[in-house]
Amino acid sequence: MNVDFDKMGGLVPAIIQDAETKNVLMLGYMNNEALDITLQTKKVTFWSRSRQCLWTKGETSGHYLHLVDIAVDCDNDTLLVKVIPDGPTCHTGTDTCWGEKNERNPILFLSELQRFIEQRHEEMPENSYTTRLFRDGINKIAQKVGEEAVETIIEACNGNREKVIYEGSDLLYHLLVMLTEEGLRIEDLAQQLQERHDPEWDKRRRTEKANHQ
Repeated sequence: MNVDFDKMGGLVPAIIQDAETKNVLMLGYMNNEALDITLQTKKVTFWSRSRQCLWTKGETSGHYLHLVDIAVDCDNDTLLVKVIPDGPTCHTGTDTCWGEKNERNPILFLSELQRFIEQRHEEMPENSYTTRLFRDGINKIAQKVGEEAVETIIEACNGNREKVIYEGSDLLYHLLVMLTEEGLRIEDLAQQLQERHDPEWDKRRRTEKANHQ
């Protein structure tokens, strides 16, 4: 890792990000020694500008920052440090140094779930429902998506919110299986929806359709 410590007098800012929630937890500074200790111990260590000494986050509180990954930016003078925190990060007791809750956005789990489904598709372990779906083929998978969609609609029409959540979850799961079978990801759908959110999207779509006629 090539880090330019000389540019700012031996220190570089280190942005601390929760590896799971993706939330930014704090900003600290590292010198070369702090970076080396962090890499060796897997516990994030900084250089304290006020005390002029090294300090490992959590050495007093027990709220360590366990290293997952470190990346350096394009100018080689800023670090992005991905961690798993042991409890609150800020010395005031809050999850982050900005007083925010370090909560995971449940939407992010869809990507994680599809990665799990892709692993099933690659390894095809025995006694796995997902494996059985893939072995049944795209027609059966698509049929399951249709069945779960119908069941979700029925529960919505019945006004049963809990069952809508249950059946809707089944629908999303089988949709992810179908996307995986087709070599697609949930992000492809999100990108399509993002493009449609553009007020000019429908106009461009009509133009493209006319050009192909």
